[in-house]
Amino acid sequence: MLQPPPAEPGMREDEVDTPALILDLDAFEHNLDTMAGFLAGTNVKLRAHAKTHKSPVIAKLQMARGAIGQCCQKVGEAEVLAWGGIPDVMVTNQVVGARKLARLAALARITNISVCVDDPLQIAAIEQAAEDAGVRIPVMVEIDVGGKRCGVEAGPPAVALAEIIAASKHLSFLGIQAYHGSAQHIRDPEQRANAIGGAIDASRRTVEQLRQRGLDCPVVGGAGSGSFRHELASGIYTELQAGSYAFMDADYARNSEPPPFRHALFVLATVMSASSPHVSVVDAGHKAMPTDSGYPLIEGRPYVSYVGASDEHGKLTVEDPALRPRLGEKLRLIPGHCDPTVDRYDWYVGVRKGRVECLWPVAARGAMA
Repeated sequence: MLQPPPAEPGMREDEVDTPALILDLDAFEHNLDTMAGFLAGTNVKLRAHAKTHKSPVIAKLQMARGAIGQCCQKVGEAEVLAWGGIPDVMVTNQVVGARKLARLAALARITNISVCVDDPLQIAAIEQAAEDAGVRIPVMVEIDVGGKRCGVEAGPPAVALAEIIAASKHLSFLGIQAYHGSAQHIRDPEQRANAIGGAIDASRRTVEQLRQRGLDCPVVGGAGSGSFRHELASGIYTELQAGSYAFMDADYARNSEPPPFRHALFVLATVMSASSPHVSVVDAGHKAMPTDSGYPLIEGRPYVSYVGASDEHGKLTVEDPALRPRLGEKLRLIPGHCDPTVDRYDWYVGVRKGRVECLWPVAARGAMA
């Protein structure tokens, strides 16, 4: 159920009801501009990942700075983006099931929709959905570049799938998807570079073997907020799919050479109990943010540690009782993992210099299908 907004434009940030999803607009816009600056003057394009923000509003702000479109992981996310006016959407995932594929094919009438495969059976099913809908769907072959999740083996197995796509009546071969997700949070920069180097080599080898078979590969897509500079410099990637760069969560900040972006996304929380000299409790626990990537950091309070969560409570500790957050005080928490944090909220509360400037719906919240 859509919840009422926790704030109104013009309100002071300390008046916002909590827990609330705060977007610091100055930091957010800095991040968008910084990424645009990296790509300026290159032939590589940004296809920003909407699984992070789930918002056509944010998608349009990214496209205003040069992004060619959006990518996402679910048909439901693609629907929200397409209905919101985004003209080019790629589902960087496998879509299985006749009902989902019918929804995907229907989107081809209102946006440029594309999808990934790693199996001939998926190709046959997409072909049938496209035929039923009377549309043509571009398809990417996903290759496994080291993540050991989805993706066919690079080289000849990927080429074989591309040939099936190219020979079909209602599909077109768009390129290869080569995203190394598990490399994004490798802490050591040299080890991270080596992992991405393997992805680059696999992609280059596959593109060359496609060329030898007479198949053009217009798109090589991948990269994330932790590795994009390597793919950008590779000479083989044509599209970057970074998403978290817009918000910059605490886990990315734990990399020894973190991405060059500012923390822009916060969970605003209120101290609801301060009955112990060394402990304060905020109204933001597991339901307010996930802890799969560690506990949140406290903005501007390095001496305060978030040490435990239950459903509705977050436990904070300090060594010096004089520095303990006070009852009723509001704190900005930097979530460990921004994507699932966003999915817990109906609204972004856009704040600039301590005042609420805007409210944007998290339009694709809960789009799991």
